[in-house]
Amino acid sequence: MDLLTMTWRDVGFMHWPVEPEVVRATLPDGLDVDTDDGQAWLSVVPFRMADIRPRGSPVGRSFGELNLRTYVVADGTPGVYFYNLDADDRLSVALARRLFQLSYYRASMRIRSDGDGVRFRSRRTSARAPPADFDATYGPTGPPSTPDAGSLESFLVERYRFYAASDDGTVYYADIDHEPWPLQTGRAEIRTNGLFSASGFDRPEGEPVVHYCAEIPVTAGRLHRLDGAAQYTD
Repeated sequence: MDLLTMTWRDVGFMHWPVEPEVVRATLPDGLDVDTDDGQAWLSVVPFRMADIRPRGSPVGRSFGELNLRTYVVADGTPGVYFYNLDADDRLSVALARRLFQLSYYRASMRIRSDGDGVRFRSRRTSARAPPADFDATYGPTGPPSTPDAGSLESFLVERYRFYAASDDGTVYYADIDHEPWPLQTGRAEIRTNGLFSASGFDRPEGEPVVHYCAEIPVTAGRLHRLDGAAQYTD
């Protein structure tokens, strides 16, 4: 049963290939690194979280969000694993940490549409985690299309479960649902990116693979412990 509805807007995907052992060494028990053609990936994803609301609520909240993620498998189910989730909304961060035990951090963000691109600036203000600044302009370079099954694009974006660990190391997951991504090839000018060092990674070499999505409606189900015990019940 859906717990939350929302719309993700101005989604930027910036993906760097890394060796699987780099990722595997950072994962909590129960998760294993997922690879495409033997390659693991780390991705920085800035976007606007628009009109997020509990099921049946007439009022939603909108704010910027920024995360660093990788690609994992647990019990045969692929998903994304979040190292951090920064958000520019004090109430939502507090609720996510208190109710769901997720590692959300408060950040100050400025997001501005700039011609055919988006300028996204973020400065982590939470004292719970190392500082992490981010400043980039990103946007599309091609028309929207659905990623082909088996392609790298599909591997990186067509994932319908996310995993995250609480401060005590407990791993949680939730399932999401949406139409296939109307994905566009993209470009990014990254001026500052402190997310890797804040999570204990060296900056990957080379330029990222970039994608963009203008908008996609999303629903999310309730959160569960990875061992099967539900953290949230209706």
